[in-house]
Amino acid sequence: MLILARRIGESIMIGDQVELTVVDIKGDQVKLGINAPSQVKVYRREVYAAIQEENRAAASAAPQTLPSLQGLIGRNPPAAPGGISPAAPGGISPAAPGGISPAAPGGISPAAPGGAPPKRDPQAR
Repeated sequence: MLILARRIGESIMIGDQVELTVVDIKGDQVKLGINAPSQVKVYRREVYAAIQEENRAAASAAPQTLPSLQGLIGRNPPAAPGGISPAAPGGISPAAPGGISPAAPGGISPAAPGGAPPKRDPQAR
């Protein structure tokens, strides 16, 4: 373990892309600022440990659910609410009441076959 002394406003570099800066010191608490690329995940130790534990639990549970999932292979998907098939021509999403997805611009899913292209907001960047 490398141990360094830093004052408020001083930084250390981790590799070429991660900068760790001492922002504030009050009593026995140190506030750190971390400047890293968005693809670098930064977690508090206790959050990281909880994520790892959940991943281990999910990995150990998967083999028990596979036999029930294998029974679905080759079957037709269950009917969607309102009787609209998710693969229906016209690109209407069955996920929302009335079959139109409110999440997409214009209310029609552009990813679905036949869907209208999304409208662009002239003020959006």
